Amino acid sequence: MLHDLLVEIGTEELPPKALKKLSDAFTAGIVAGLADAGLAAEDFYAYAAPRRLAVWLKGVPKQQADQIIERKGPALAAAFDKEGNPSKAAEGFARSCGVAFADLQQIETDKGGWLIFRQQQVGQQTTALFAAIVEKSLAALPIPKRMRWGSGTAEFVRPIHWIVMLADSEVIDATIMGIPTGRETRGHRFHAPAALAITSPADYAVQLGEAYVVARFDARRTMIQGKVETLAAELGGKAVMPEDLLDEVTALVEWPVPVAGRFEERFLDVPQEALISTMQDNQKYFALVGADGKLMPNFITVANIESRDVAQISTGNERVIRPRFSDAEFFWNQDKKTPLESRREQLKKMVFQQKLGTLYDKSERVALLAAEIAKQMGGDEALAIRAAQLGKCDLVTNMVFEFTELQGTMGRYYAQQDGEPADVASAMEEQYMPRFAGDDLPHTATGRILALAERLDTLTGIFGIGQKPTGAKDPFALRRAALGVLRILIELQLPLDLADLLDKAAEGFTAQLGSKPDTQEALDYILERLRAYYQEQGIGAELVEAVASLKPTRPLDFDHRVKAVAAFRQLSASESLAAANKRIGNILKKVDGNLPDGVNAGLLQLDAERVLASAVQYQENKVMPLFAAGEYEAALLSLAELREPVDKFFDDVMVMADDVALKNNRLALLNQMRGLFLRVADLSVL
Repeated sequence: MLHDLLVEIGTEELPPKALKKLSDAFTAGIVAGLADAGLAAEDFYAYAAPRRLAVWLKGVPKQQADQIIERKGPALAAAFDKEGNPSKAAEGFARSCGVAFADLQQIETDKGGWLIFRQQQVGQQTTALFAAIVEKSLAALPIPKRMRWGSGTAEFVRPIHWIVMLADSEVIDATIMGIPTGRETRGHRFHAPAALAITSPADYAVQLGEAYVVARFDARRTMIQGKVETLAAELGGKAVMPEDLLDEVTALVEWPVPVAGRFEERFLDVPQEALISTMQDNQKYFALVGADGKLMPNFITVANIESRDVAQISTGNERVIRPRFSDAEFFWNQDKKTPLESRREQLKKMVFQQKLGTLYDKSERVALLAAEIAKQMGGDEALAIRAAQLGKCDLVTNMVFEFTELQGTMGRYYAQQDGEPADVASAMEEQYMPRFAGDDLPHTATGRILALAERLDTLTGIFGIGQKPTGAKDPFALRRAALGVLRILIELQLPLDLADLLDKAAEGFTAQLGSKPDTQEALDYILERLRAYYQEQGIGAELVEAVASLKPTRPLDFDHRVKAVAAFRQLSASESLAAANKRIGNILKKVDGNLPDGVNAGLLQLDAERVLASAVQYQENKVMPLFAAGEYEAALLSLAELREPVDKFFDDVMVMADDVALKNNRLALLNQMRGLFLRVADLSVL
């Protein structure tokens, strides 16, 4: 006995950037609520448009299954008095269950006898539960700030005007958010504004489609993408469609109609990033680029109406974008008159952090650190210093003041305009890479140097004044900075020591702080981010912990060790050797005083210990050059050959012998073997 359910929350226009998240959460809440009630749907479909959130749930049981409810009462020992009459505890338990004592039952368990109350509970009708499940899902939506409307007390992200709630073709009568449910929805605000009666959940999307509403978010998104691509091709170009912009435009329209527009070619003299930025951020337009990747004097907007005069929509959008482009053109022409070098003095008026000085102070510190990093990387110190000194100068330009997201990008353009070396110009932009998870890394040597120096200076300084990030606050984006440092060092194969770099960075803060700040906390914080870094790659936390326990401070070396342990983990011998390492570690912890220095061959009495000693010595000679070369995987694969002699040793040899000399010699052998594994990781963690 199954039926289909439909719920639609009809609202005023929902926030476009939040629509998809709201829809996903609303759907998940209802699906989970039904499942928790024992009414799991066979399938479901989510709908999200500017004025509605809806869910169609297919194949939902019409009624919950009957259940046996059990409540455990007092132990039998406490359920009766000396005369065998029910105790007060037993009678109180019966009253709480709403029955007489005689209606209780007794059960025997491993822990003794108990009173128990059993009752069959008849399953409720799904239609009687559905409204409460919907309300619970609405209450749990991720809405930072709710609003009230009218004279009611209901709160939601936008005013609610209607609610559709159906079970098959019948209305589920209820009141949600102070609004009675029904079957009437609304079509497109202009094309089909009249009330529309939904006949059944299966007809919902079809009926709305006839009323000029594409209800499925994904279907509308695909429609927009296809139509925009087609129109762009007709214009001889390709549309620039970032995922977040496509989502936002999808959330703005119910009936998408792409419309092309054009602007004056003279604006193409302005850096195209500025034009694209204002088209995307301010107007929600899709910019067009040619086969050469250069911006075309065209754009595509998506209207929410089929106009009888499309030219009017196109002209209106062209009229709106022109003043913004004129502003960008003016700022660009004005900014070019002042070289970046001449703007350095202005940085002295811009505070980076009250205790850490101005942006000018920061640029001077970063320049010193960049020179040191360039020296270690074999890069050009002069270029690194120049890039660091100019790195923040674009922040005081008109263009970046107006388009803050173009920091760095405009620095590159201005540096090129000033005739700075190509690497310096590229570093202006690359210092901010990676900006987010998965973003590109700096491409040039100077860009990599500056990106590292900038982040390490910030991390050292902020931790140095005790303002480490919390779970809720990270105003200087230290998490992102730490991950950026790790990605640059690991993925670009830079064998630099983080502890050393942070120490060099700390030297630059003596003037502001009066002394050199301690860097251990910053180091620990950066290395802690490796857990999340490897988790995204599917590498288990225990593998990372096995390496982290040795506290290596070169991220690239850390990466080589983790990859080696991951490969070792796949071997059949890994489990046995990990257990052996743990056993050895536990034995050695119990040793009082210093461990014996070396193995005395003359004290090896049993075959098993002689074989192990020989195997360990052989492996030591073989793997030490591999360790020196950082070839940890090859070393661990070789050490895996110790499995059989180690197992035999523990089967045949009593380590803690009564003879002190024998005991110490065996401890020395185990210590020597474990020391080889500890050159890579602490396998006992596995």
